[in-house]
Amino acid sequence: MKYLARAIGFFALGATLLTTLVAQPVPMSPPEAATPADEMFGPINSPGDTIDAYLILMERLTGKIILRAQSLPEASIPLILKEKIAKREAIQAIETLLNMNGVALSPLGTHFLKAIPLNLAKSEAPEFIEGSTLDMTPSGRMASKLFELNFLRIGEFMPQIAGLLNPATGSPPIIFEKTNAALVTDSISNLQRIETLVSRLDQPMLTGLQPKFYQVNNVKASDLVNKLKALFTGPLQSQLGTATAYNADDRTNQVILMSDSRQHAFFDDLIAKLDVVSASNNRNEVIPLKHATAKDVASVLSQLVSGQTTAAKAAGQETINRANQAAMPAAPMGPMPMPQISAASLGLSTEASNQFSGTTTILSDERTNAIVVSGTVDDIRLIKELVDKIDILLSQVRIEVVIAEVTLSDNATSGISALGLNVAGDKLISGSLTSAGFVANPVTATFRTATAQVSGAYDLAATIMLSTTPRKTNANILSVPTIITTHNKEGKIFVGEQRPIVSNFLNNGSSGGTTGTGSNLNSGFSSNVTYRDIGIDLKVKPLIGADGSVQLEITQEVNDVLGTVNIGGNDQPRIGKRSTESFVSVKSGEIIVLGGMQRTSKSKNTSRLGPIPILGDLFGSRSREDTRTDLVFFLRPTVLTNTTADNTAAIEQVNKFPGKHRDAVKDALGLQSQAKQ
Repeated sequence: MKYLARAIGFFALGATLLTTLVAQPVPMSPPEAATPADEMFGPINSPGDTIDAYLILMERLTGKIILRAQSLPEASIPLILKEKIAKREAIQAIETLLNMNGVALSPLGTHFLKAIPLNLAKSEAPEFIEGSTLDMTPSGRMASKLFELNFLRIGEFMPQIAGLLNPATGSPPIIFEKTNAALVTDSISNLQRIETLVSRLDQPMLTGLQPKFYQVNNVKASDLVNKLKALFTGPLQSQLGTATAYNADDRTNQVILMSDSRQHAFFDDLIAKLDVVSASNNRNEVIPLKHATAKDVASVLSQLVSGQTTAAKAAGQETINRANQAAMPAAPMGPMPMPQISAASLGLSTEASNQFSGTTTILSDERTNAIVVSGTVDDIRLIKELVDKIDILLSQVRIEVVIAEVTLSDNATSGISALGLNVAGDKLISGSLTSAGFVANPVTATFRTATAQVSGAYDLAATIMLSTTPRKTNANILSVPTIITTHNKEGKIFVGEQRPIVSNFLNNGSSGGTTGTGSNLNSGFSSNVTYRDIGIDLKVKPLIGADGSVQLEITQEVNDVLGTVNIGGNDQPRIGKRSTESFVSVKSGEIIVLGGMQRTSKSKNTSRLGPIPILGDLFGSRSREDTRTDLVFFLRPTVLTNTTADNTAAIEQVNKFPGKHRDAVKDALGLQSQAKQ
């Protein structure tokens, strides 16, 4: 039936075109030998012919043999030409009809054409167009063309024009990202549309922009540009357009403007009004300090000014870069409309600035404990505000310390347990010191509160029921110091002595004598002597919280003389070292207990009479003893309130003096006159 339909179609087409073909025979020679543009064809009035019939007609018109694919679609295509037309126009019309009905003609050498389904045209090597398609006659003939872009990105451009391509071709364009090109196979008409778009859109992004250079005479170019950037923020920047850019060239002191030429007059007026000689806005100010150290305050403020200035410059440059990058894909192809703004509408802001200027300078004068500031009025105002917040009286804390040495029995594991203390988290909770040979009054938490301290419990040794009077017991108080320090300022306590230590020996070439810094050891030698602290060294650095809490960084170091060693004929002490570091958080008035710094000493006693073993043992005795001791530190920090309540402890101590001495001290302190008033 298929071949019968084709035969009927051939017959119908032959009947329809018989008159035309007889009246105007088509030459059998190749088209190269004739001039198709001068030959005429038609008229035709065919209500519907098969695709095969039109392929036969194309063979007669082109003089080429058409190779048909078996999978060609079947369709009845009408064609009506009311008057004669040039043969090339007839070929154009038939190619377009076939394309519209799913058939593509692909050239194969000089004598053949391939008739294939349209969706296979890309894989059948269609005609490749090297030059422009714009000088070709628009038609439905399939062809391929390589589009190479110079400014647009091929990966962004091709998806945007995908809707213009013939979907029946079966596959999208082939994109070559590395060469920024794409191979498109479609009809001549569609290729012409794509080429027209490429010629219009593939243009430099700076189209419509013109540079202009402004020579700045009275101000620094970078300062002027910073002022412009400060002015053009928010809505003003959007009115200028994202393609407008201005930068400073400090080498030549010029401002470089890239904008639409219609904006030049606006910038001419604005820059001319900013580039004027003005009185210096800088001022000098000396700000005395009451509590803080000038050197420390000047260092903090200088770092703040430097950091803020650097950050502001970086943020401004980043904002400009982001704006320029965001504007590039959507930059206009032609001149932008001139924004309706004027220089008069951009008057300088009268509000106080919250940023430091680039001329701010801060120095310290240690002699007067003041800082010297040079800058604008806003700079000095900002510095004064910061100084008011920094130059404040820091919180102070009084730290009472009791250092006790506890002799441990065989059953005691530490000095804390030997004293019968209840300690949790280094804080004294409760306890009874009866085991230490003292009064049996219990230690309770009432002594750890600030209220108890204000009422009179200021003697820490008395609070924990330890007496400073030497007793024959297993505990002995070594020191009861008190220190006062401020927030984040280290306080030190040392209890002990200094001992001379030979640091090195020198051969002075003499046979004896001494030197000014040493002593004679042997003939021809002298020594250098240094002194070393031997004893208990306690360092405390407090951090005082706003709620009255205190964090203590405590460093304990104990140096003991364990014996001697002979060096160069001189006995040198052997020094044992024990050290700990603790970090404790307490409330004001709580008692901290630290222990565990134990030491074992050996002693030997004898009362033998002479070196005769038997007789000495009869008339005398000898003994050896190992003694373990532990150092226990009691600390009670009290946050001072900067009121008269802080003097209560000192007044109580003065009241304990003998009458004559008490009155003399009170007179010297003016306490007697205050009491009378």
